[in-house]
Amino acid sequence: MTRPGLTLGLISVGALALLACACTTASNSAKVSKIGLFTTLPILWQETADIRGALNNETAPHWAMPVLRENGVVVPKDTLASLKELRLLIMAQPRPLSPQENVALDRWVRGGGRALLFADPLLTAESAYALGDRRRPQDVVLLSPILARWGLELNFDDAQPVGETEIAFLGNAVPVNLPGRFVISARSRQCVLIADGIGAQCRIGKGQVLAIADAALLEDHQDSDTSKRAAAFNALIKQVLPDN
Repeated sequence: MTRPGLTLGLISVGALALLACACTTASNSAKVSKIGLFTTLPILWQETADIRGALNNETAPHWAMPVLRENGVVVPKDTLASLKELRLLIMAQPRPLSPQENVALDRWVRGGGRALLFADPLLTAESAYALGDRRRPQDVVLLSPILARWGLELNFDDAQPVGETEIAFLGNAVPVNLPGRFVISARSRQCVLIADGIGAQCRIGKGQVLAIADAALLEDHQDSDTSKRAAAFNALIKQVLPDN
C-alpha cells in the first residue's frame, strides 16, 4: 500500500523559502558541505494541521537537525533532478522516484556522489496523520528500480517479532524495529552486506551508498534521551561524507 508523505512541493514558494532558511542555519559556524535531505519523515517540519502551524510550531526541532547542521548546510530536496551542488545526499524513507529521478540519482552517485539511505519496508513510527493522508510519511518504501540498478534487493520477513532492538552497525549501536534485509544480486560485485543484511555498503562507480533497511533510528522520541540516536546518526553520516 502506498501512502506518499508530504513533499516540499506542496508548500508555497514563500513557505519553502522560510523553511530552507531555517534549515540551513549552521549551529556554530558556516560549513562548506551541502547535505541534501530528501525525506517524507517529519524531520524538516512538525506534523501539524497546516503549513502555518508547521512554521510557527514552538515544539523543539527534530533531534536530527542539529546533527545535520554540525556536518554541513542542510538543503531540503523536493526532487532529485539536480544534485550536483551536494557533497552528501540523505534519503530517509523517501517517496517513490520518477524514472528521471532514478537516472539522475544513479548518474550523480556514479560521478562521485555519496548517499546515506534509510529504506524501511514497514515504517513503525507513529504519525499524527490518518491513513491515506498525503502528509503521512511513506509507510512502505518503494525503491526497487534504483536498488536493482545498484545490485540490491530489499526483502521483508513479516514473521519477525515487533519491538525496537539495537544492532551493531559499523561499530555503532543502531536501533531497528521490523527491519528489512538486503540481498545482493548474483552478478553484483559492488556491494557488501552489513549486520546480516540490514545494511549494505556499495561502491557505485566513483561514488558510495550506505543503505539501511530500516528507519527506526530517525524516530523522534521527544520525551526521552535521544543522545544515543544522535551519536549513531552522526557516525553514519561521517561514514559516507567525503573527507575533503
